[in-house]
Amino acid sequence: MTWQISVAPKTEERPISVFLVDDVPELRELIRFGIEDDPGFEVVGEAGDGRSALEGIAETRPAAVLLDLSMPDMDGFAAISEIRSRAPEIAIVILSGFSADRMSESALERGADGYIEKGTPIEELRRTTRRAVSARRGW
Repeated sequence: MTWQISVAPKTEERPISVFLVDDVPELRELIRFGIEDDPGFEVVGEAGDGRSALEGIAETRPAAVLLDLSMPDMDGFAAISEIRSRAPEIAIVILSGFSADRMSESALERGADGYIEKGTPIEELRRTTRRAVSARRGW
């Protein structure tokens, strides 16, 4: 007899929990409003630097992290590695002011699941986050 292990389909429509990491509070606020405008998302925490983000992510265990690359104390590249080693199930989407041409390959090689340039329409940010969570969780 052969046993197959499969991931159960999503049966409960819970919002995707998101943790925002950017050193500009006003930008975090705008992103939070844009993300939570969709009932399929819930922002569970925010941080202005990588070190604070690691603490908040450990406490909230979100499905996804939206992470800036350029921050004080611990930049996004270092944070990617730390998040990936501590919580491999969390989807990481980079939200950066650097063009994708310059930085996306490096971020993806370090373990990010997606890369969005700041200024991209919020719907694309939500779509990318959904895809990253689905791929990471096997939905």
